[in-house]
Amino acid sequence: MTSEYIIKTQNVSKKFKKTYAVKDLSLSVRRNTVYGLLGPNGAGKSTLLKMITGIIRPTSGEIQFCGRPWKRKDLSVIGSLIESPPLYENLTAFENLKVRAVLMGIGKNRCYEVLQKMDLADAENKKTSEFSLGMKQRLGIALALLNDPQLLILDEPTNGLDPFGIEELRKMIRTFTESGISVIVSSHILSEVQQVADDIGIIYNGSLLYEDKIDANEDLEQLFMDIIRKERAS
Repeated sequence: MTSEYIIKTQNVSKKFKKTYAVKDLSLSVRRNTVYGLLGPNGAGKSTLLKMITGIIRPTSGEIQFCGRPWKRKDLSVIGSLIESPPLYENLTAFENLKVRAVLMGIGKNRCYEVLQKMDLADAENKKTSEFSLGMKQRLGIALALLNDPQLLILDEPTNGLDPFGIEELRKMIRTFTESGISVIVSSHILSEVQQVADDIGIIYNGSLLYEDKIDANEDLEQLFMDIIRKERAS
């Protein structure tokens, strides 16, 4: 039986020396949805995503992928863009993709496919040192899509983008779920998440304070502020 959830964390914690970056956090990401992970800077969003992508290991707790314990081999069907895109600026867009594709045993045709998908086909032979920030972000997502992932993780993907770049990225994210990709988007920009996400989780001081489907009629900013204020006052 296929699990309804692509990712679940159960009481996951990450401790650095004596400080918890994430503590006893349990969230559930449904298949073929966009999950908006909300929280102020330093809330623990990136730490959580780094655990899901195997960059760092949890101190305790369990991560489940497709209804079973997460294994490193699951990274073959997980794509991610965490922090800045990992680009070789002296290489072209296509060459950046080809380097990754060779390492993963993926044919070069897939490089052309993801360039097309991210609207970068006209820039395939352009060095990435000449790219705008928005183009670099799109190429970073193209790299994350190379392995045709079941789960795509985007950490603050709109950072530094202008309003047009943000709108383009929002439209692209919606197309991912239509092609069977589940997406986790972390952000502190509430209005952007409200326009793209199906479900949200609100994280603060390493704890998940709220998780539910998005209500189109609800004021997400007010909900967010109420939850954070209540936690600060407790």
